[in-house]
Amino acid sequence: MTEATGGRVLVVDDSAVNRMVLTKALTAEGHTTLTAEHGMQALELLRADDERPVDVVLLDLEMPELDGYETLRRIKADDALRHLPVIVISSVDELESVVRCIEIGATDYLPKPFEPALLKARLNASLAEKRLHDLQLEYLEQVNRVVDAAGAVEAEDFEPESLDEVARREDALGQLARVFQRMAREVFKREQRLKAQVQQLRIQIDEARAARKVAEITDSDFFRDLQEKASKLRLDGESTGG
Repeated sequence: MTEATGGRVLVVDDSAVNRMVLTKALTAEGHTTLTAEHGMQALELLRADDERPVDVVLLDLEMPELDGYETLRRIKADDALRHLPVIVISSVDELESVVRCIEIGATDYLPKPFEPALLKARLNASLAEKRLHDLQLEYLEQVNRVVDAAGAVEAEDFEPESLDEVARREDALGQLARVFQRMAREVFKREQRLKAQVQQLRIQIDEARAARKVAEITDSDFFRDLQEKASKLRLDGESTGG
């Protein structure tokens, strides 16, 4: 596994030696690691907004501050974290403990000392599960963008660039987004042409109304009488001046 395909793994264990051993094994497989000495510290790291999201948690059970059972319970009770795969690695190997962890939501349970090959296999399976979940969330989020775009078109405030990311997909959703963008642009251009035509028609109507009003005035008896009086006054003026 290369660094490009490796995951980000949080190692939660109160033993510095155990954290070091796990970190070394994970780094050799191309993963990046975070470490926490107890559950409270682990939860703080998982909820930190300024960090790249963790892909898998390796969790010890017997720890101070907050033990593994309660840490696992809080992770699974948090809507933002509940999808996160948690592999319990503990020296507590009683069946009751295994069942309890699985019931709370643990993805897997490995005894200490752990077998490197088994840890690698379980970790890779958990990473695949996490990445599938992330892809599903991304897909649903982009489907919602297309749905929102449809509403924006109806509200006449759609911006085709809002679907650029979705349109880059090579699947059916990407094709739908590209078709949607093209149709929206065509509709926008057609509306612009119609608006220009309507505006021109309004100008022509206004001009026709103005011409009709002028004609109504100039064709009236009152206007003709004014013209006669004006002509008479002009003639009288010319005679007086002569």
